Amino acid sequence: MGERDEPGTIGRRVQQLRVERGLTQKQLAEPVYTPAYVSTLEAGRVRPSDEALRHLADRLGVAFDELATGRSARLVTELHLRLTEAQRTLAVGEAEAAVEQYAGLLAEAEAHGLAEEQAAALLGLGECALETGELVEGRQYFERAEARLAGAPLPARVPALRGRAVAHYLAGELRYAVYLLESAIDELNRGGLHDPDALLLLYASAIGPYMDMGAHARAAQAAEFALALAPQSGDPALVARMHRSVARTLLAEGRLAEADASLAKAAELYRGLHLRTELANCHWMRGYVYAQNGELGRAEEELREALAMLSAKRASLYSSQVTVELADVLHRRGSSQEAEALLEDVLGGLSPERGAVHAAAAHRLLGIIAEDARRAEQAEEHYVRAMSLLERAGAAGDLADLCRLLGDLLRRTGRVEAALDAYRTGLGHRTAPGTTTLGPAPAQPPV
Repeated sequence: MGERDEPGTIGRRVQQLRVERGLTQKQLAEPVYTPAYVSTLEAGRVRPSDEALRHLADRLGVAFDELATGRSARLVTELHLRLTEAQRTLAVGEAEAAVEQYAGLLAEAEAHGLAEEQAAALLGLGECALETGELVEGRQYFERAEARLAGAPLPARVPALRGRAVAHYLAGELRYAVYLLESAIDELNRGGLHDPDALLLLYASAIGPYMDMGAHARAAQAAEFALALAPQSGDPALVARMHRSVARTLLAEGRLAEADASLAKAAELYRGLHLRTELANCHWMRGYVYAQNGELGRAEEELREALAMLSAKRASLYSSQVTVELADVLHRRGSSQEAEALLEDVLGGLSPERGAVHAAAAHRLLGIIAEDARRAEQAEEHYVRAMSLLERAGAAGDLADLCRLLGDLLRRTGRVEAALDAYRTGLGHRTAPGTTTLGPAPAQPPV
């Protein structure tokens, strides 16, 4: 027997609908049941069977679910339609408008006790918060979404879990973000839950924190798996729009099951569109690898491709991160003036609470550019700011390198004691290139 209201609530609902339709208890009961049974049911003194509820629903002209739970099937379908509309709004970068849509949907879903729809609205609000850089609020929305889905299988909970991990990552909590993502990946793969969409989300989201922690081999492998899992679609936005239009037509004709199926296809495609941000991380990773190998032309091409996938209206934090990497490549190619302009612009959108590691990277690179231009005081200021950010984020490898840069600068300007202090600090953070204190890699998917 599925989820349903208490007998008293169902009884009152049956009585209300019967009276509204002008039926007597005898007319409602015939030909299968007796008026006495209907009277007992309306009084809430009996728990009706599914067969009895189906008979009563048919006589009252309502759906079984509506009689058993008070939730109109049409209402649920209309909520699903509005959820896909909100997903579309977010997918095209209108985060503020999407917030209003999701907030309205959440209130309505809560009023009708619809847990899955509540989780979907909370997930949408969390994604909007990530877009606008409100990381604490975003994490709280994702936590609430996970709570609503506590009894659901892991693949259904992955989008909320991934959102929480990304919020921690963007706040500079790298190791905890990796722990969340790798734990979910391991559970999916070891448990045989090879859900491509869930795995794609997790692998693509792990690339950023891997790179910032110096786990370059894991980042490269995650990018390889993500690209192998990525769904292929010619024009998902167009197909999704078609499914939304079809759903409206079906809904108007009362064909609710078919409308729901069409909306499910549209929602899947909009999720795919949102993965555009995740797949941009893969191009970012490739650009980083090319840059490390000295293939600067190919690196610039991949990083510009990543930025093109992150339109001006959306994913501002991700765009900022990729811009820092691009500026590094441009500087190395001799375009320091363009690199400096990009970095100064991007720092306006980064802070200790929003993209700390990349804010530090921006200050580090600005320090190098200033030092090349013989602006020693300005270079030192940027290095010190970068060190403060990295200490909070726990990016040990980057800290060791930064201490070396600062020490070299201080030594060249005649401040030997200060230089020695910087070197000593750097030795305390020193790690071998590409190593971290991460545990064993998670189980691999059958890709």
